[in-house]
Amino acid sequence: MGGPAPAGVDHDAASFTVPGCEHEEPIAGDGCPPVAEFCIAELGGVLGVSTTAAKKLIGQSLELRHRLPRLWAQVQAGRVPAWEARAVAETTIHSSPSLTKEAAAFVDAQVAAVAGKVGSAQLDRLVAEAIKRFDLAAPDPAADPEDGYLHVDPRHVTIDSQDVHFAGTMRMEGELDIADALDLDRALAQGAATQAALGSTESLNARRAKALGDLARTQTALDLHTTGMGTPAKVEAGDGDGLPVAREVVLHAHLNAHFDEGSDEQTVFGPTGRLEEGQRLVLLDQVRSWCSDSRTKVTIKPVIDLNTQLATDTYAIPDRIREQVVLRDRTCGFPWCTRPARRCDIDHIVPHDPDAASEGLEQPGPTRTDNLAALCRFHHRLKTHSAWHYEMVTPGVNEWTSPHGHRYRRDRTGTSPIDPDDPLGPPGIPRPRRP
Repeated sequence: MGGPAPAGVDHDAASFTVPGCEHEEPIAGDGCPPVAEFCIAELGGVLGVSTTAAKKLIGQSLELRHRLPRLWAQVQAGRVPAWEARAVAETTIHSSPSLTKEAAAFVDAQVAAVAGKVGSAQLDRLVAEAIKRFDLAAPDPAADPEDGYLHVDPRHVTIDSQDVHFAGTMRMEGELDIADALDLDRALAQGAATQAALGSTESLNARRAKALGDLARTQTALDLHTTGMGTPAKVEAGDGDGLPVAREVVLHAHLNAHFDEGSDEQTVFGPTGRLEEGQRLVLLDQVRSWCSDSRTKVTIKPVIDLNTQLATDTYAIPDRIREQVVLRDRTCGFPWCTRPARRCDIDHIVPHDPDAASEGLEQPGPTRTDNLAALCRFHHRLKTHSAWHYEMVTPGVNEWTSPHGHRYRRDRTGTSPIDPDDPLGPPGIPRPRRP
């Protein structure tokens, strides 16, 4: 018999979930409601951003609405730009240790008093003061009780692998312990001076940058044939020059090539190619410079024809088929997802039936390259346990349909709505512009 639940009884007490299915996820600070994780992908598709970006946007909005109400009110009144408020919310969400509701309210009051005009350093000081004021950090007997900054460790080293200069460089930023920073500065100065002594004509900044790369390889690139007082260096692995292998970093470079039928009859490579790491362009001259170092370990893999249909009778995907799908798709095949395909699952678009053979039926979901696509773990679960579905129209080109009927085409060049005239949202609400 049905009826109202007794007072104090949790209505979820007798519920159960299937492993991998949707669950409610806390994506903001203490006191904010959790969010059903699969709905995030729907919003990301409508806004034209990745699921990760949509998750961050929802989390920051919840943080402002529920834990930073004063700042939220100023955003609604137009006195504080949304991006400034989002920066504050991002800081309070990811504070370590986590801010309680009361501590977040303290930060909210201080930031709202100056209409959100706080820099990152001042915001860090406010968070540190809130942590100290509400006694959120475990006491450290070695710490100065008058110094609230010790509760926030600013040390970090960040390499922006998503922003690559056209010259083939990446930006690195860090904050070190004073002693470590001074030691690093001296090591870079010495490395730059050593390169100059060995005949380098590059600028001081370029030599310091190269010296930092040599430190990452334990400086084997600068080691000479002797160590100490002229004692021959011990060789563990090398190519006969008395030095160990310096580089063993695995990079996946793909260069277009054609066979020259002229007098030379040789393979000619194009000037540019693609590097899987970060999905960026790579120059042929860069690859040559990496390989020219005699202490660089180079591994060449066989060429895979992406137009050949590969198949197997088993459910398990062999390495040769997985490699072909990875090279064809490049990234996760979900709309606007950029996770590299090499770190993704390989999904059977039409599910594989393990009982088809024993029942004498034709396999509906064969393990064949025209029925396989790269999906990251989250979007693999999304496709399996929600109303999202897709089909492959041609190898590497997929058409997705969301639970609310929005349709997207995803190929190796990116994502595009299939119905561009659809406003992609409720009537009267304009579609947000992407920055």
